[in-house]
Amino acid sequence: MTFPASSAPSLPTLQDVEAAARLIGSYCIETPLLESSYLNRKYGGRLLLKAENLQVTGSFKLRGAVNRVGSLTDDERRRGVVARSSGNHGLAIAYCAGLMGTSAVVVVPETAPAAKVERIAAYGARVVMVPMKDLADVAAEITERENRVLIPPADDFWVVAGAGTVALEMAKQAAKLNARIDVLLTCCSGGGLTAGCLLGLSKMSPATKVYGVEAVGFEKMANSLAAGKRINLAPGGHSICDAISGLYMAEIPFEIIKPDLAGTFAVTDDEAKEAMRVAFSEFGLALEPGSAVALAAVLAGKIPLEGRTFAVTLSGRNVDLDLAGAILAGDAPTVGRA
Repeated sequence: MTFPASSAPSLPTLQDVEAAARLIGSYCIETPLLESSYLNRKYGGRLLLKAENLQVTGSFKLRGAVNRVGSLTDDERRRGVVARSSGNHGLAIAYCAGLMGTSAVVVVPETAPAAKVERIAAYGARVVMVPMKDLADVAAEITERENRVLIPPADDFWVVAGAGTVALEMAKQAAKLNARIDVLLTCCSGGGLTAGCLLGLSKMSPATKVYGVEAVGFEKMANSLAAGKRINLAPGGHSICDAISGLYMAEIPFEIIKPDLAGTFAVTDDEAKEAMRVAFSEFGLALEPGSAVALAAVLAGKIPLEGRTFAVTLSGRNVDLDLAGAILAGDAPTVGRA
């Protein structure tokens, strides 16, 4: 394949999402848009679930990773890449690096789930484990020292455009189901998926209201929107939703989200666990806690579904088996990373 120059304007557009869709098609699968007649009857509307947990590497993060690594110049590929991640972004970057002929270093917090860390290493990346508070600094240090290319989990032109293909794909699938999506709820940490989905829906479903869903105690997006500027968090919070428990609201997503996001919700660990159980019992789907928060917001009644059509993102499945088993059995303690 031809690798274009990796300079870019500051903010991606719908056209960049469409270009990403063309690039990633050979590497990412089209994930299903699922529906349960039982849940529709129970909640009085139509609920569509975009199952990105079934994506290669186990999360939507592969879309942005393919788009970013696929956009490296030949020189950048020779130098290699660095990612900082609680797991899913690192998995995706490690996978793409091996596939596209470059090397990767992935900096992960010491509290990252073992299942994710083991898989990152298995894909051939060098794993560096550090305290959560040092994640960004260590990644930047390695980038400079080894002359690599840093690929942030959300604050990147190509990563956001790649994430937007989730919504682009979803809108086409919904049309085939004769469904008009009134509301889309996205799992949210740095904001890359939420921002990308706003772009991806802007032409095919412009009337859809998009909400971001965060973990209680990690409401970076809500705080940032209220303040009118990016608000980052101090270390020390705890949530079982490790995939969305980062400390930083990303700049590029925030600039896209700020004028157009309909709002935010926050869910508790227990609400996320219940959504995991519902996803498993209704669809046989394995979810990690952070991937379940958008569904949890609907099940917990944060926003009423009655008479409308909602879509939710199920963003990943990479959870330790012991933790998943305990949650599905209903006896997992509320624990999480600091």
